[in-house]
Amino acid sequence: MKPIRFDLERKLRRWAVSDLMKYIVIGQGVMFVLLFIWPTLGYRLYNLMTLTREGLLRGEIWRLVTFILVPPNSSVLFIVFTLYFYYMIGTALEARWGAVRFNLYYLVGMVAAIIACLITGYASNMFLNLSLFFAFAALYPDEQVLLFMIVPIKMKYLALIDAALYLWQFIVGNASTRVTIALCLANVILFLGGDLLHMLRRESQYWRTRYNFRKAMRR
Repeated sequence: MKPIRFDLERKLRRWAVSDLMKYIVIGQGVMFVLLFIWPTLGYRLYNLMTLTREGLLRGEIWRLVTFILVPPNSSVLFIVFTLYFYYMIGTALEARWGAVRFNLYYLVGMVAAIIACLITGYASNMFLNLSLFFAFAALYPDEQVLLFMIVPIKMKYLALIDAALYLWQFIVGNASTRVTIALCLANVILFLGGDLLHMLRRESQYWRTRYNFRKAMRR
């Protein structure tokens, strides 16, 4: 009997979009350029693409997809770095998982964002993109990136810092914030719960061993 997961992947392979992250990054880049050089048209499109409950109730169902192409609201330098980072981790995840599983991971995140929008009235792709970052950190914890393009830091530590920040937002935020965070990171738990627990146990064991070694050396 074939494993269900592999049988499902075989059936869905024909529908999977290869290089998905490339198209998403290009779409966000084009939108940012429009916002930058042609603000009138750019912001008109921006308002039509964002994910809002009010817009969906008006029958603007394209918002269910177009919200993933809305770029972060930031400076040119930060956008270039951010889009490159998204592309890097997205292509790495697709190479590790295959197009089918990566597409499913992203789709689950999209569905979660849509549910959050229907509950709270609005949702963005911020936590969806964050879920890609957590997935990459779980699979490549010792990969180094340059924080602020200067300071080298391992992905696992950057992920722990981000997790702590969002945990704080979950604690002090209102009900809408809590719902959005919980739903939009659901794909991380569904796909990577075991990997994250393994990473945390390994890090805990490492620091415990290091502490015991230093304690023994001081005697």
